[in-house]
Amino acid sequence: MAIDTDTPTTPSVREPLGTSRLSTRDKLILFVLCAAQFMVALDFSVLNVALPALGSDLGMSRSALQWAVTAFALPSGGFLLLFGRIGDLFGRRKLFLTGLALFGAASLLATLAWDPASFLTGRALQGLGAAAIVPTGMSLLTTTFPEGPARDRALGISGTLLSLGFTVGMVAGGTLTDAFGWRSTMALLTLFALLVLPLAPALLPKSLPQSLKCMGGGPTPERPRLDVPGAVTVTAGLLSLIYALSTAADHGFARADVVAALAAGLVLLAAFVTVESRSQAPLVSLPMLRRRTVAWGNFGGLVTFSMMSTVVFVLTLYLQEILRLSAFETGLVFGVQGVLSAVAGAWAPRVIGRLGARRTLVASLAGQGALIAALLGLNAHGWSVWLATAAVSLASMCHLGAIISYGLTVTSGVPDEEQGLATGLVTSTQQVGITVGIPLLGVLATTSHDLLAGLHTVLAIDAAVVLIAAALVAAGLKVRSGTVEPQPLRAR
Repeated sequence: MAIDTDTPTTPSVREPLGTSRLSTRDKLILFVLCAAQFMVALDFSVLNVALPALGSDLGMSRSALQWAVTAFALPSGGFLLLFGRIGDLFGRRKLFLTGLALFGAASLLATLAWDPASFLTGRALQGLGAAAIVPTGMSLLTTTFPEGPARDRALGISGTLLSLGFTVGMVAGGTLTDAFGWRSTMALLTLFALLVLPLAPALLPKSLPQSLKCMGGGPTPERPRLDVPGAVTVTAGLLSLIYALSTAADHGFARADVVAALAAGLVLLAAFVTVESRSQAPLVSLPMLRRRTVAWGNFGGLVTFSMMSTVVFVLTLYLQEILRLSAFETGLVFGVQGVLSAVAGAWAPRVIGRLGARRTLVASLAGQGALIAALLGLNAHGWSVWLATAAVSLASMCHLGAIISYGLTVTSGVPDEEQGLATGLVTSTQQVGITVGIPLLGVLATTSHDLLAGLHTVLAIDAAVVLIAAALVAAGLKVRSGTVEPQPLRAR
């Protein structure tokens, strides 16, 4: 008989499964998990506007500054699936706490960095800590809150903070750098880790790893098995792919190392599929990937993340280089976006409760695509700032609905012992989506002789991709108007 992963060792009183009310302890657990996710989301953007000051202080050339971002992105994206599975097998709580401690120590190292090597080492270790925090934190959330309204609400709050963290990072990064210097951006992350780390051991339920199984009802534990060939191929493949896309964002796709890394990544990921089809204990269950909810849910997530990150990138260029807004004024535009994203996070669980996660995902993608298309009306006149603010903020509300509903679509119906794998796929999709959009489309704006024309080209492609994806997801998940999405069976 298998022991459920991350089940509390002492019984606790919970609300009935059909309610969204959370106990005080549940709220505290949710606070710890969401604070950790917010901290990681903050790290994706808080350093961006501080890069020039960082380069001047540490003596890093403009071409070397891309490594301040890439050094974090490589391990944070490359090790997600591996760490998600290690958490399933050996205990999510332990790996989550280890990731938090590593992230805090690495942030302190980056804060105190005395040369480029020490700073980049800190950034790489931050990324490794994030790769442990994100999938284990998400799987702890989905196993703590039962499928239904409680999980919908918990994922709604988590998704809101994920989106808000990226936006807050953009605003806070500029403010902190102007006031206290670039080191304050890394110090902020250190303080977050110091806030969360003491609370987590006391609040998170002690758990038994999935590897502790009784064989035939006896007490003998079964030795856990990790798919080493699968772990090597998928981790190396993701590392190669993320390196290629991150480098292409600054130097284009013509560089030899970008082409080589892109080819290596695709070959290694193809090899990973072959390895998994023959493994007795695969890292990724191919039958899981063949689930319509997993495949199409992750496809929708990949599109919403990649296309929205591109919009934010090109709008930042538009507001500052065409409308001549200051960094602070640009931050205010994205501040409105953050506020409305928070509102969407509060509404999303109610919408999902009425429509179901699949229909909400399709509707959110369609709304995001339509509002991105509205940005094609932008021009060089000052009044366009109002169109930009309204359209990107409403598009972000739809984007947040897509984030929450795709996470629910992918993880619904998945057994607790595979939640680490499912949430690892969800978070890998997030990381790859954030990484892939800007290199693929943003370069069209940055290399165009006419920035406004380049902006319109990017937005047109972006909107078309999201709208086509909405239609494909609707067909793939068999979402039809007027139908009621089947709800999972719940204990009475």
